[in-house]
Amino acid sequence: MDEVRDAAQELARAYGNLREQQRAISDVLRAVARSEGLQPVLDEIMEAARRLCHGEHGQLYMAEDDLFRIVSFGGDTYEAYEYSRRHPHARDRTTVVGRVALSGAVEQIPDVLSDEDYAYGAQEMVGYRALLGVPIVLEGELIGVISVGRDTPGLFADDEVDLVKTFADQAAIAIANARLIEAVERQRTELSRFLSPQVAELISSPAGEELLAGHRAYITCLFCDLRGFTAFAETAAPEELFEVLRAYHQTLGELIPAYGGTLEHFAGDGVMLFFNDPVEITDHGLQAIRLALAAQERVAELTQTWRRGGIQLGLGIGIEAGYATLGRIGFEGRYDYGALGPVTNLASRLSSHAEAGQTLIGQRVFGAVEQAIDAAPVGELELKGFGRPVSAYEVRALRRS
Repeated sequence: MDEVRDAAQELARAYGNLREQQRAISDVLRAVARSEGLQPVLDEIMEAARRLCHGEHGQLYMAEDDLFRIVSFGGDTYEAYEYSRRHPHARDRTTVVGRVALSGAVEQIPDVLSDEDYAYGAQEMVGYRALLGVPIVLEGELIGVISVGRDTPGLFADDEVDLVKTFADQAAIAIANARLIEAVERQRTELSRFLSPQVAELISSPAGEELLAGHRAYITCLFCDLRGFTAFAETAAPEELFEVLRAYHQTLGELIPAYGGTLEHFAGDGVMLFFNDPVEITDHGLQAIRLALAAQERVAELTQTWRRGGIQLGLGIGIEAGYATLGRIGFEGRYDYGALGPVTNLASRLSSHAEAGQTLIGQRVFGAVEQAIDAAPVGELELKGFGRPVSAYEVRALRRS
């Protein structure tokens, strides 16, 4: 009977350990899935390991060159954490982390106070006595060490050590995945500094390659440039020229993402953007007009400042809707995400025809937003590149609903 009872207890303990391990792994995987960065994953790994070993203290160290630096802690004072942060572990026998780094295997120190080699100042601040160090290995490389401490001396049980060893193998994969996700997010953030956020998202998305290769979409295209800029550029000092462009671009750069526009390019004072691709936008024609009116208002404030310095500039905007082919344009090593088609040409010609402070729209945009705007016809315009006159309208304001 005793043997049966012992076997049952052993089976129950093994089952309990397995459930604890599964819970620990699940918690870490959830941290990875939340895509909140590497740190939450590291914190979850540290806490899970401490829980598996019933430890009062836990730390996680990651390899950096030939040292191991603390990246997460639990159960310790902030003073002890600061000490560990200032004193990374070397590959030697003075700490359990250092010993793991030397051997690449699990290391235990039953009692740090009686260990001849152990010497680490954080012990005096925290009071731990027993230490367990477990390597985190990824593709044969030691990338980190889990350290668990207890306030009473003694060896950690074999089943606890086995639990953390198995968990550490899963943790290594989780760390690799979290690093990959973090790298993608960092690259996306960097890309968004040079591309429209929508295009940066597109490049790093699974469906992006198909859209980048080329597709047809109905878009609203907006062109704008500064009236009087060519004459100003011929006489302005380079510093003055760049100061004006910087303020102008910054103003538009703040408005474009706010209204959901996709920037194709800046070219001096000329700016082209479009709506409804690669992200679909309801009422994209009206959204383009909202941006145009906001841009006219903001640039008008700039022109008052420029005028005091003798600079006479004003913003002209052209908008039209239609089908275009969109995708990757350029060559290997330098691509843009662009739109090609008559709609882009028409928006550009309307922009060139607009006077300072004026926004002109084509017939298709006008037909889609007529009830929502205050606009006046400007007649049939003879535009370069178009065989027939083009109907155009001047946008004055949005109508109040």
